[in-house]
Amino acid sequence: MIMGFMEFSDPERALLREIQRDSSQPLAALAERAGMAQSTVWRKLQEFEAAGVIRGRVAILDPARAGAKLAVLASVSLSDHSEASVDGFVALVRRHPEILECHAVSGEADYVLKIRVADVEAYEAFMSRHLLRSPLVRSVQSAFVLKEIKASTALPL
Repeated sequence: MIMGFMEFSDPERALLREIQRDSSQPLAALAERAGMAQSTVWRKLQEFEAAGVIRGRVAILDPARAGAKLAVLASVSLSDHSEASVDGFVALVRRHPEILECHAVSGEADYVLKIRVADVEAYEAFMSRHLLRSPLVRSVQSAFVLKEIKASTALPL
């Protein structure tokens, strides 16, 4: 490992690709697909978790079937950039499960948020109750996702 980056062997990359595809696979299936012994797979998974390469194992839900059909990308500019304002905005973001992602970005906006809600009315209510009411937020530009072309949580290995 160099500066937090781990080098992976071909079988390790295969194992990581497989668990990104479906982490519920039994050890035997993972071992076969990665070309490793089951005991090696188990040990590697433990090592990857201890090293922070694997941060968690989750189920990926279908947004429409789970009641969060509308995806919105919101570009947010803060009123000021003091430490207190930034910390307050981060706290605001963390309080709301509708905000799936928050990225500090370069350019005109300070942050880009990925927000999931049921519909336009739910988004309007969320914005008026939370983001637009906050004195920390100067402006929000919203882009409604019309069609999701690709969505992945898998890193390219």
